[in-house]
Amino acid sequence: MFPVLSRITGISTRAFSCLTTHGNKTVLNSACRGRPLSSWSCHLKASPACPCLIQWNKNTSNRSYSSEQASGLPMITSRDLLHPDPTVEPIQAWLETINSLEDNKLGLLDLHPHVFATFPRLDILHRNVLWQRNYKRISMAKAKSRAEVRGGGKKPWRQKGTGRARHGSTRSPIWIGGGKALGPRGPRSYWYVLPEKIRAHGLRVALTVKYTQDDLHIVDSLDIPSADPGYLQDLCKERYWGESVLFVDVQDVEEMPLNFLEAVNGIKTFNVLSAEGLNVYSMLKHKTLVLTLDAVNLLEQRLLHYLYSYSTPKLTKNLPIMKTQLGLDPYHQERLFRTQETEV
Repeated sequence: MFPVLSRITGISTRAFSCLTTHGNKTVLNSACRGRPLSSWSCHLKASPACPCLIQWNKNTSNRSYSSEQASGLPMITSRDLLHPDPTVEPIQAWLETINSLEDNKLGLLDLHPHVFATFPRLDILHRNVLWQRNYKRISMAKAKSRAEVRGGGKKPWRQKGTGRARHGSTRSPIWIGGGKALGPRGPRSYWYVLPEKIRAHGLRVALTVKYTQDDLHIVDSLDIPSADPGYLQDLCKERYWGESVLFVDVQDVEEMPLNFLEAVNGIKTFNVLSAEGLNVYSMLKHKTLVLTLDAVNLLEQRLLHYLYSYSTPKLTKNLPIMKTQLGLDPYHQERLFRTQETEV
């Protein structure tokens, strides 16, 4: 775990030598409390009863902080992952708070690698963005046909005897001022459905890109002490969050804290979304993505469901049904399916 921590935080592995893991909990030695994070280098063992611990209960969503939380020391947060992959180590991110301007770390979180560290498929991102920009598009372009153009009811000249070409109307598409033969006939809808698997894959790739670029931040809640928009601006300036920020929580926008909503409404480049409406286009449009811990739990649950619910059964499970439907004789049945089993 320590090499992963040093990669994320930029702190040397030696700085985490005073952290001791007991099961799914990691505690901090009492000798390290009150010291700067960069000076953690002791090798003493910590007791499981160490009070410097923060633990998250996923079922009840209750946070229990120790008496040492006010000191501002980062602590490890225990969190169970759905569908853990024994071949891939979980990635880690800081749990932060926006209750104060100081960049206080509440703990370290384990994130699922298949959601926040998947392979960056730019083609999947492009398909999602193209779909989001086009599925609500309606083209109102419309050109008049020869039946809709004014005039042209009389035959311009007689059929024979003039030496000129035969015409029946001056509003034919080959005439100047005539109708359009194959012009647009709006309104035209560009709506289409992108497969759910591609949409879920796009969300995982977008979350991975934000995490890799250090533009993904996880907070405990969206509660802030002031409704002044300047507070959020100072907060983002202090933490280098950029000009545009997207905040995501599991609650509906109307049910979010009032102070937070009033502060966000005063800033044009700050937006709020519910986790139900999170999409690829909004994530890529903003510089920084801020998720609450409840939103992380919900996103992992939904995206892992789409990831593991599209598993194709092996061919051998369908052999009895396929043999009956094909109607082959026993010799050709064994010859055909023996080859397909070896391929599977």
